[in-house]
Amino acid sequence: MRTADVARESGYSVQQVRDLERLGVLPPAARADNGYRRYTHTHVHALRAYRGLVGAVGPVEARLLLARLRTGPVAAAAAAVGEVHVRLAREREEALRAQRALWAIQAEEAAQDDDFMTITQLAEALGVRSSTLRFWEEEGLVRPERVTTHRARRYGPRAVRAARVVVALRSSGYGIPAVREVMDSLDGLDEPEDARRILRERLDRIAARSVALLRAGTDLAAVVDATRETPGRPE
Repeated sequence: MRTADVARESGYSVQQVRDLERLGVLPPAARADNGYRRYTHTHVHALRAYRGLVGAVGPVEARLLLARLRTGPVAAAAAAVGEVHVRLAREREEALRAQRALWAIQAEEAAQDDDFMTITQLAEALGVRSSTLRFWEEEGLVRPERVTTHRARRYGPRAVRAARVVVALRSSGYGIPAVREVMDSLDGLDEPEDARRILRERLDRIAARSVALLRAGTDLAAVVDATRETPGRPE
């Protein structure tokens, strides 16, 4: 197959095919006597697999994974793809757990009175360290009150709710900057709807990545099958 043929079959441009070969996404093409590249259907499968992997894990990891599929033992290649499925499932479960936590927060607040909690009490209730609550305070995520003569922290209903939202988001893999963005959007609101919306959007993105990986499955298998008989390749 010519470069133009591979480009047409894979949906990439001629220049993209050349660039992806240079980046190692494709195995090196053979050269005809006139110097032109000679591709096979394996190269088409590799490009299609790459497109799906990019949607699932991003371009950098997609390149590394394809290299492992082409050169590593077959068992390791299958395990590498399985690891991506497991990671996506774990991310989905984390987001669902955070989502359930946010719904629980709303239910608890409906029955909540106006009692205040000390930092030790709140830390125990959330399953975190007191130092974690102090760090969140420094980051502006949770704002306790200081009313005693020793300036000890105490947390009212609003601060307790904020701390619960932070726990839910952090358990779902959100970094501090992303959590801060959510908390800023919640400032002055009575319901953590924005946090739930963000988690729904995260679940949608995880679903899209999972579908992309599934679409790449047949082409990934073709890449492995085409190279498993390569001389010197370990089984």
